Amino acid sequence: MQDEGDILVHGLIDEFLAARATSKPSAHTLAAYRRDLEAVLALIAGHLAVTADRVVLADLSPRVLRAGFAAFAAGRAPASVYRGWSAWNSFFRFLVADGIAVGNPMPAVDKPRLATPSPKPLRGEDTPERLLDAVRRPDTRQRDPWPERDVAVLGLALCAGLRLSELLALRVGALVGRAGERRLEVLGKGGRPRAVPVEPALDAVWGWYVDSVRVRFGRQWVVPAAPLLVDRRGVPLRRGGLQYLVESCFRRAGVTDRVPRGARLHALRHTFATRLAEDGANASEIMRLLGHASLATSQAYIEVTAAQQRAAVRANRTNRALGRVSGEGDGDLDVAAGGVGVGADLVGFGEQVGGGGFVEAG
Repeated sequence: MQDEGDILVHGLIDEFLAARATSKPSAHTLAAYRRDLEAVLALIAGHLAVTADRVVLADLSPRVLRAGFAAFAAGRAPASVYRGWSAWNSFFRFLVADGIAVGNPMPAVDKPRLATPSPKPLRGEDTPERLLDAVRRPDTRQRDPWPERDVAVLGLALCAGLRLSELLALRVGALVGRAGERRLEVLGKGGRPRAVPVEPALDAVWGWYVDSVRVRFGRQWVVPAAPLLVDRRGVPLRRGGLQYLVESCFRRAGVTDRVPRGARLHALRHTFATRLAEDGANASEIMRLLGHASLATSQAYIEVTAAQQRAAVRANRTNRALGRVSGEGDGDLDVAAGGVGVGADLVGFGEQVGGGGFVEAG
């Protein structure tokens, strides 16, 4: 093993990223790895009073790494710090596996605890249907409307739960299987493959769109290895183009006020997951269909559904009437009988119901 005092860290970062590239992560993921690794390295170099290209592996003690991450955390959101910690942890695991480093010091560096983010589905029970109905018709205001593509994008997000990066990575040959058993082969986050069952409606939309590509550009654009989603010139869609397409669909359908802030395409994926939960899917099934790495992420959709169920019970007109009787609602009834306030007793009863203390006999 080479002496760690002779190994420059910036060169090891290049080796690590080259090794990661063999697992085919997105260019966006690789760029994020490099950005986080180099940002912390620059802060460590400042702590050591050297330039970043002079930091050697032997310099990266737990104490120095903690100092670097303390500076890195300043002004950054916990999620960004956690991502940086994960990048450095993966970096050291690579070095240990290749026999370059003796051990991984990252467990000695604190990482922030992250709360599972709340799902952000589209608001409104009929919003997905309204959205699809609006975009299936050509928009006469557009110079070159392409409803087949618009419906395909929305359908893949709403009925297969694909992420933006997964949509961009799709190939024409990703839909496989015989009729009635069709499935979509997806390369998910972290390079994890999964297969998503495809129902006849989405299968038909896929075929409708692929046929439109063939008519527009010719057969060479619909070979199995060809990118599925392309722009009006036949060039593969990129992140910005796909986000703009989805936003324009929201505007055409008049549902921009029903899209959670900052969610955009992810709101469609969250709608898919939330409706799965509402229709009885368990957390394990949601985890497999959406490609979650953690069951806790999938469980969040179940918990949202439970909250919606409680909201529905709360909206029940009989509960509102009981609230008025108990003094918890708009009305106030306090009829004394033998010195005992009936209203006061019903307040206690109402609190028992609200707190889950009521048990039905039999």
